[in-house]
Amino acid sequence: MTAYYQLIHRETDAAGAITAHYRSTQLAQGAWNENEQHMAPATGIICAELDRFAPRSDMRIGRISLDILGLIPAGEFSISTKVIRPGRTIELIESEMKAQGKACIAARTWRMATQNSQPVKGLEDPAVFGPEDAPLWEGIRQWPGGYIQSVEARSHQRRAGKGIVWLSTKHAMVAGEGSSDFVRLMGLVDTANGIAPRQPWPFTWGFPNLDLQIHLHRMPQGKWLGLETVQQYGDDGIGLTSSVLHDIYGPFGRSEQILTLRPVS
Repeated sequence: MTAYYQLIHRETDAAGAITAHYRSTQLAQGAWNENEQHMAPATGIICAELDRFAPRSDMRIGRISLDILGLIPAGEFSISTKVIRPGRTIELIESEMKAQGKACIAARTWRMATQNSQPVKGLEDPAVFGPEDAPLWEGIRQWPGGYIQSVEARSHQRRAGKGIVWLSTKHAMVAGEGSSDFVRLMGLVDTANGIAPRQPWPFTWGFPNLDLQIHLHRMPQGKWLGLETVQQYGDDGIGLTSSVLHDIYGPFGRSEQILTLRPVS
């Protein structure tokens, strides 16, 4: 088993919307429920469809907003992608993942015109030590599921509620297809919610995320994703996981995940 998903077929309708049908493998298995997909590879497969959907050399993805509508079932599913706001300088794309007759992820993506902004370039997020300087972190294996077992994790700085972890995977997103750096790294971002929990294992409170918001001030490169993550819990059952996203060349964006806090029965 070398990929998270197997492509069944794709179809295009008269309006230009593309629907791709897939089957998940054991590598995509989630951590909260053995019969669901993990949101990380589910994000990656949506990004794989975005990567190939009506590409434009003068634009790139600047933001991906994914809402998790419920359990993401393992097995067969479809992703339908279409433009809902065309434009010369900005373009809004909508993707919907459906399984077992129900929508499970709704995603909206802004593609934005690119131009040379080097004269005003400036970053505030500093770079962090890279994966080559960090030891293997086997503590991630406390999480169950095929997806977590599929990644390599490295960390030199972690505590409850805060940490820096580097992740990589040797597996392709789709069997028989190459994965771009963008797809490979976006397929790891959702892992942020599990790398610096505010509680010791075994957890007395669950904290699944209901969404994943990703903003990119540049496109990521390479095989390693660095997550500089802070997890916070409020006092009324809602939490937030926030991350600065890094590759080996430095910070390239940020992510946010809203959490529903639930006592473990």
